[in-house]
Amino acid sequence: MKKINALLLILLVTGAGFMQSCTSVDLFEKTEVIPGHRWKSSFKPSFTFNISDTTSAYRLYLVIRHTDKYHFNNIYINLSVKQPGSDSTETVRFDCKLGNDEAGWLGSGMDDIIEQRVPLTPKEIPVYFRKKGSYTYSLEQIMREDPLENVLNAGIRLEKITE
Repeated sequence: MKKINALLLILLVTGAGFMQSCTSVDLFEKTEVIPGHRWKSSFKPSFTFNISDTTSAYRLYLVIRHTDKYHFNNIYINLSVKQPGSDSTETVRFDCKLGNDEAGWLGSGMDDIIEQRVPLTPKEIPVYFRKKGSYTYSLEQIMREDPLENVLNAGIRLEKITE
């Protein structure tokens, strides 16, 4: 019995070490309510957060909540970034996959509301912030349907990767 308990303890400690070897820490997550659940392209939610650690790696996600009546399997987004000390913004377009015909929605849901955290950066290529200070990110939906029906919330999630 003592051998089994000792073996179980070793497995638990080793497993915990593996699980902590590459984890992430929630640094920032915020969403804005889409007025009337109809996302007009002129409505551009914006989010500001502070970066103090420029040596760590980060992952960036689009956070989106929609109903199961959302008409598409994806959403096209322009993500604009304003860095500290800069007056200009950089904009990148993303095609974010939300579902497919075989598996349905890729996020988690309860009843008819689906919440998704879609990676905007590949897992293998984390984000590094070059400057300390306040970063402002804004989201713009650029789908052909305008306003975009059945979108409840949109936002940004930033995770710090810990080794």
